[in-house]
Amino acid sequence: MTVAAVLLAGALGAVVRFVVDGEVTARFGRPFPLGTLIVNVSGSFLLGILAGLVLFAGRPAEWQAVAGTGFCGGYTTFSNASVQTVRLVQEGRHRAAAANAGTTVIASVLACAGGLALVWAASGGSSV
Repeated sequence: MTVAAVLLAGALGAVVRFVVDGEVTARFGRPFPLGTLIVNVSGSFLLGILAGLVLFAGRPAEWQAVAGTGFCGGYTTFSNASVQTVRLVQEGRHRAAAANAGTTVIASVLACAGGLALVWAASGGSSV
């Protein structure tokens, strides 16, 4: 049952990523891979919340397996961010490439930590 749920959640996450990235690109163009950045940061925040719910609020670990591995795994895309960074380098846009790589990693880690901290604070600052 869990495998099927992860499969379906992953498919849903991939579709949501496709829609979000497409909408951001349509609105802002392609000078910088902003859609992928938004997807990765928001997905990291969501994964932080999910991990926090398991760690601090006593939710079942299956939540993180299905929504984290499934939905967030399908939604976020480190590999696409890497390809976009390499393309920026190939275009001679070294500052944009460095900004993309650095911002993706730092903002995603901070977003995940923020999601964890939010649930930790909401649960009274203790673990289960």
